[in-house]
Amino acid sequence: MTDRPNAPKRVSTRPGTAPTAPQPTRRAVRATPATATKGGGSGSGSGKPPQAKGADLPRWRRITKRVGIYALLAGAATLVVGAIGVGIYYAKLEIPAPDDFASAQSSTLYFADGKQVMGRLGVADREVVAFDSVPAYVPNALVAAEDRSFYTNPGVDFAGMTRALYKTIVKGEKQGGSTITQQYVERYYVGQTTTDVKGKVREALLALKIDSQQDKETVLGNYMNTIYFGRGAYGIETAARQYFKKGAASLSISEAALLAGIVPAPSAWDPAVDPTQARYRWNYVLDGMLEGGFITQAERTAAVFPETVDYRNTDVYGGPKGYLLRTAIEEVSAQTGITQDDIETGGYRIVTTIDRASQVATQQAVAKMPKDHAPNLRVGAITLNPDTGAIMSMYGGADYVKIQRNAATQDIAQAGSTFKPFALVAGLESGIALESTYLGNNNMTIPGFDNKVRNFANASYGYINLIRATQDSVNTVYAQLAQDVGPAAVKEVAIRAGVPETTPGLEDNAANVLGTASPHLVDMAHAYATFAAQGMRTEPFIVETVSDSQGNEVYTHEVVRERQFQADVMSEATYAMTQVVQKGSGTFARELGRPLAGKTGTSNDNQSAWFVGYTPQVVGAVVLYQVGEDGSVEPITPFGGFQAITGGSIPVRIFTWMMGPILEGTDVVQFPRRAFIGDVVSSEPSPSPTPTPQPQPSEAPKPSKTPKPTPSPQPSVPPGQQN
Repeated sequence: MTDRPNAPKRVSTRPGTAPTAPQPTRRAVRATPATATKGGGSGSGSGKPPQAKGADLPRWRRITKRVGIYALLAGAATLVVGAIGVGIYYAKLEIPAPDDFASAQSSTLYFADGKQVMGRLGVADREVVAFDSVPAYVPNALVAAEDRSFYTNPGVDFAGMTRALYKTIVKGEKQGGSTITQQYVERYYVGQTTTDVKGKVREALLALKIDSQQDKETVLGNYMNTIYFGRGAYGIETAARQYFKKGAASLSISEAALLAGIVPAPSAWDPAVDPTQARYRWNYVLDGMLEGGFITQAERTAAVFPETVDYRNTDVYGGPKGYLLRTAIEEVSAQTGITQDDIETGGYRIVTTIDRASQVATQQAVAKMPKDHAPNLRVGAITLNPDTGAIMSMYGGADYVKIQRNAATQDIAQAGSTFKPFALVAGLESGIALESTYLGNNNMTIPGFDNKVRNFANASYGYINLIRATQDSVNTVYAQLAQDVGPAAVKEVAIRAGVPETTPGLEDNAANVLGTASPHLVDMAHAYATFAAQGMRTEPFIVETVSDSQGNEVYTHEVVRERQFQADVMSEATYAMTQVVQKGSGTFARELGRPLAGKTGTSNDNQSAWFVGYTPQVVGAVVLYQVGEDGSVEPITPFGGFQAITGGSIPVRIFTWMMGPILEGTDVVQFPRRAFIGDVVSSEPSPSPTPTPQPQPSEAPKPSKTPKPTPSPQPSVPPGQQN
């Protein structure tokens, strides 16, 4: 093998130590005898016999001094015995056969039954390449990235280990001190990351022994063919193809430096995920290569940050399934600390809560939607088990590879009238009965609003109770109810039900009852699940269990139920929402033929349209919104024969189409009977000899949509007008 320029000479054994710089000449210093006196004599001149050293010290000082000497001797003896023990252990230590981890294991995600496979992560071909088949700077980039003393250390960097132990134990700062040889031991022989002291000692001794028996090229070659580079790639050859669509032999200096730099956290530092960190690491590696003599200054100056190819593993993340996989991976990491790199290499078994039949029904319901919609329309759909919080199905988009934003868990949209039930619950808790009446005319002046409040289609209803106001989503009635209970109470009920306090637009102002907040779809499903569970709140989740490659269960989700509302309040609120389905804007869902409660919602200018509904067993939520080229929300372009897209149009249809198959074959469960709680409150004036006739509900047109109010600094009805 010929020497390669700018790289240490390769030989069958460890390269010799680097030449050391000449040491400065030390000037000799003449020692003065300790007993010399000023006059040059050797004695004290007193003529008294010499005393033993320390004889004039107090007795307790002599004992303390003697004990200190004994402790020092005991410590030295312990170190000697320990060193002998380590030496014996090292002599007997044998290098084991390569662990199966050298070929890495993919992890499998399952549907809720634990049998049907949802997807496998980490599957990639491994192609081992010969050390001499790649340019010298390829493995040396790994040296510059991971262990700059590799060619001179004995397999262990004792100084680095000491620093790591000091920072970990004394300062509480986790820091690695492993050499390439130690990492090689972990990946190639041990098969897992070692964290305990005993394991670390064994790992270090194995590294020392391997370094004495294998030359540096063997260690470095096996290391570069074993380590994980992200994107499902194990080994330098597969990594080169995944990132640059070329073999390792064709990698440039810059490309080799990028791959070496991301090794500590490849999935997180992939330039497609974190370009800033990837570039920082790339510079770090190139500087190390220059410092180590692996490249010239001219090559360092000419280096340009390389462009990687798009990573599209459509077999894994393609289609709607990709959103499920990503959500599950993120939950595993959040709940257990197991990283995506661990998942893609550790052979984990992950059982999700997704019911395959429910998922198929949800995807087919969205697919049934008329196709003449705008191409930038987004749809989100989700179903939950209200008793446990388990996500049964989820539609986050048509293809995760194309749009990596989950419409169900990441994007937000104004909630519209789906927020009105929070005011209703607040009213019931404060003692206001459903039979309480309010004036529901259009264009009313209501305290808390600077301008007049309008109803959908400018409809007026006269004096109506809260049941009718819920059924027809009357803005003016709910604006008055919110003022009676206080906007802060409306916000508090929303939070208690499951809407995060950090939701954009969630404020304790007068307009919050009209849905000015912009929650995630899963948040509204969560809140209505609390209603369906008669006031018992659970947290939504998608991962049921996680087991390691040995079959040991490392995580099991624990369902925690917490009462937020009394059952009688929930039965009343649910009854009012059943009227939305029976007689209001959600009547399309009546074809399900079973007890159902829910609420439609349409934001101002039809920028979002919702339907959230539930039976006692299942909660379902659907949202539509349209995203402009600049990422802003724009009015939904009408389609499917509708003049305007409201919650009572497409959303309630998707809800019905998905819930039909999901509920098929399940028992028909009735909602709890009404509790008839609270006192009847009426804002209707007392009778007089000449009462002014009020419009009757039958005379008022049925609302369909509230038009946009006249622009003003404070619109009479803020964004969030809805049906």
